[in-house]
Amino acid sequence: MSGLGEFALIARYFARASGERQGVGDDCALIDVGDQTLAITTDLLLEGVHFLPGADAQALGHKALAVNLSDLAAAGARPRCFLLGLALPLADEAWLEAFSTGLFTLADAHGCALIGGDTTRPAHLDQRPGPLSIAITAIGAVERDRYCGRAGARPGDDIWVSGTLGAAALGLAIRRGEVVLPARARDDCFARMDRPTPRVALGQALGGVATASIDISDGLVGDLGHILERSSEQGPIGARIFWPDLPRPKFFDALDIALQQRCVLAGGDDYELLFTAPRNRRALIEALATAEMPLFRIGQMESAPGLRLVNGDGAPIETTLHSFDHFASEP
Repeated sequence: MSGLGEFALIARYFARASGERQGVGDDCALIDVGDQTLAITTDLLLEGVHFLPGADAQALGHKALAVNLSDLAAAGARPRCFLLGLALPLADEAWLEAFSTGLFTLADAHGCALIGGDTTRPAHLDQRPGPLSIAITAIGAVERDRYCGRAGARPGDDIWVSGTLGAAALGLAIRRGEVVLPARARDDCFARMDRPTPRVALGQALGGVATASIDISDGLVGDLGHILERSSEQGPIGARIFWPDLPRPKFFDALDIALQQRCVLAGGDDYELLFTAPRNRRALIEALATAEMPLFRIGQMESAPGLRLVNGDGAPIETTLHSFDHFASEP
């Protein structure tokens, strides 16, 4: 049995030289088509892995597209269109009506048209229905000089994040029976888990401002690690993150610190933007913040390699937390 993790597997078997400027390793691939540049991304959601059996169909339609729009947002791209692949165990009309409503409500809000796709019915050899899976490929447009990938961070850059972190992961913990919260906090966690908000407008506004960007899908630690890995191609680089500055919902204050750190640092499914920018752009970035989308400066890029988590007084916080990996993590 292979001991390869998800990203090592991709790097070993699927990362190949390409004539395009970006390919495997960023949130989107870039392809020049005439006088425009297309940003293209794809995500697969599998029942039992990315969502629980019996998940609300309308919320699932929203999330399936939202996670792809979030990748476009990280690249600074404007959504244009998408393709949909459905492995559907049962052609349930009520489910399909709800799913398509969630899907198209979000698509219409971003002017993103469905232009094609494929459907099939998954089945085992004994004809038992297989799991539901949803694959979307989203296509956006971006100016080359405003594209933001993962490789541009430099020592001295500020590290920023949009929104708050951890609520989606806490929602999963609630559904697994690991923690009990008051109804209002519980519902907030479920909303963050089921209906993430892709930061499309922010991503476009950061074009030419941010030096590196990624959306937080697998957890802050792992996704910042991707920025470090890609940016280190230009020279040694590391990051210092200040735990007191990491934004989390107010009700997190009542949680055990270990649970807080697990959800905030490694939980994933937040789909907020994590980005870096030079210090002289602080005022510009702060002006982009709104009540619905606050922006927080959470750390700094450094020349010493590695990722360091520290308290407010600079004392290191030891942690073994890491982001989810489909092949290296426990089921």
